[in-house]
Amino acid sequence: MAYTIDRTFDGASFGDIDQRTRKALADHGFGVLTEIDVAATMKKKLDADMPPYRILGACNPSMAHQAIGIEPRIGAMLPCNVIIRDTGNGEVTVSAVDPVASMQAVENRQLTDVAGEVRAMLEKAVRDI
Repeated sequence: MAYTIDRTFDGASFGDIDQRTRKALADHGFGVLTEIDVAATMKKKLDADMPPYRILGACNPSMAHQAIGIEPRIGAMLPCNVIIRDTGNGEVTVSAVDPVASMQAVENRQLTDVAGEVRAMLEKAVRDI
């Protein structure tokens, strides 16, 4: 089973796709709670160079509240991560976690239904970048 929702952009800059991703997430009710510049972290901690790679922790407060109400420990699996990465040759790829795939470990039908709604929202956001 695929575990991400992906879209690749040819000829776009990393910065442009980063801005477009944030806007699309906001337009679909997600806020960015966390941000990790993986490339900068690898350089600082390991002195290793890598192409631009950023992880955005996206959250829809209403859906998160609903999920936590159903399964209080589910916060360990939140927020929904969205990565933006330079894949080379002038391409930038955005990948959002598929909440349905990530929630398979939790046997709770109500939670699966919520994850399905979040997946549909993330699919629309990725499509609209």
